[in-house]
Amino acid sequence: MKPKAYIETTVISYLTAWPARDVVVAGHQQITRDWWQNAADRFELVASELVVNEASAGDPDAARDRLAALDSVTLLDATEESLELAQQLLESGTIPEQAPEDAAHIAIAVTNGVEYLVTWNCRHIANATMRSQIDAVCRNAGFEPAIICTPDELMEPDHGNE
Repeated sequence: MKPKAYIETTVISYLTAWPARDVVVAGHQQITRDWWQNAADRFELVASELVVNEASAGDPDAARDRLAALDSVTLLDATEESLELAQQLLESGTIPEQAPEDAAHIAIAVTNGVEYLVTWNCRHIANATMRSQIDAVCRNAGFEPAIICTPDELMEPDHGNE
């Protein structure tokens, strides 16, 4: 059985966006495209209705592209447990109150037993200074935390070209 990877909205946005002028963003876009090519072979790709809602916003053409990318992704339910965990992440100050969607992404992934949460949101989710706090809140609530990472951290190893 393949491990589950929760695809947070930023991954879909980087995957489908027009090439950026900013070299760092352009690099993230290319890494995302490279990772996406084989991701479904290695992982069961999952998201949530929250990702669909966020991907639907903005420019209609861009939203259509983002939603098309989500067609093959299984949607997980936001349960009462995930709502409670998201609230705990916010109330503990682990995730800032102004970022409830970020807490919800983490909580939906964790309460559904997802192994990896894949994101480019390095401000509130894939943030090294916050990971131990996120893990602690999840464990205190009785859940094993997901491994929070960016697509480049999940790239298939290239053992021949190291």
